[in-house]
Amino acid sequence: QVQLVESGGGLVQPGGSLRLSCVASGSIFSINAMRWYRQVPGKQRELVAVITNTGSTNYADSVKGRFTISRDNAKNTVYLQMNSLKPEDTAAYSCNMIGIVAGTFSPFNYWGQGTQVTVSS
Repeated sequence: QVQLVESGGGLVQPGGSLRLSCVASGSIFSINAMRWYRQVPGKQRELVAVITNTGSTNYADSVKGRFTISRDNAKNTVYLQMNSLKPEDTAAYSCNMIGIVAGTFSPFNYWGQGTQVTVSS
């Protein structure tokens, strides 16, 4: 069993910054891809950023140059540094991790519970 717990969301003014964290715990052998998604009620979930186990990253066009995804493999943690935030960044942000379970070596694909980010003056 693997659990993902996110933190760092909140209310911020336009132009401000927030840093989201997502920590995985449990029977983890390895974690491959780590992703951040966001969703606004009534809209489709959007992939915001992804980082692979080799450190390669990719971003949605809407956040390029403003958001940075990073990971700490020793802590099984993924971060999303969000700068120059805009009202349209307001959403529930969720992390997703794909990896291998320790012992069984079976694949896992888990989600965090989500953390709300609200950008408003």
